[in-house]
Amino acid sequence: MSLVPSQTELLFDLGLGAKVVGVTKFCIHPAEARTSASVVGGTKNFAFEKIATLKPDLIIGNKEENYREGIEQLAARYPVWLSDISNLAEALDMIRRVGLIVGAKEKAAIMAETIAASFTALATPDASAAAPISVAYFIWRKPYMVAATGTFIDDMLHQAGFTNAFAGLGRYPEISAEQLAQAAPQRIFLSSEPYPFAAKHAAEFQQLCPAAKIEIVDGELFSWYGSRLLKSAAYFTQLP
Repeated sequence: MSLVPSQTELLFDLGLGAKVVGVTKFCIHPAEARTSASVVGGTKNFAFEKIATLKPDLIIGNKEENYREGIEQLAARYPVWLSDISNLAEALDMIRRVGLIVGAKEKAAIMAETIAASFTALATPDASAAAPISVAYFIWRKPYMVAATGTFIDDMLHQAGFTNAFAGLGRYPEISAEQLAQAAPQRIFLSSEPYPFAAKHAAEFQQLCPAAKIEIVDGELFSWYGSRLLKSAAYFTQLP
């Protein structure tokens, strides 16, 4: 059973889809995940009675995405494995470890190596390159919230060659319009998730930062730390 969307997708891509008995309502990849497996609530509210009927041999979760009380309750009855990921290296380690746990060690190792190689190529230094572009990465509106230091998204921004305009703050802080204007990022990324930013929101941010370039970005490719990382590096090359 998987309680994290990115790790659900990983299990399916490792060929374990037939063995996944439970997923969350947010496990949208692959499309068949929520029909081939039972939906056992969200990432922060579990349907314990439904989980009990499934009798999972293993539950895979994540320290940040799941809630401590629910995980502790599950751990009292079932084997639970939690990932804790804030950067690419930890994501690659998770892929390898999950592969080892579920009997797909070789396939997971190849996947991790492929992802690592794609990011290595992305990070090849260019002596003529200008200073990194500063980016404000928004994950929420009303209140405004950004991804700052200590997050996986922050590491992805650095991997893509950007600097975080809110690097002085921790995790996912709320910020004011005044703080945004003062930070003066060169670009503003409006993530497609968890808040569904769309083109209609661009004008709002353009008014706050007239000189910034506003873009809607694929939040999954910045924040999903499983097999979706196979697509991230190529996507990042299209952003500068």
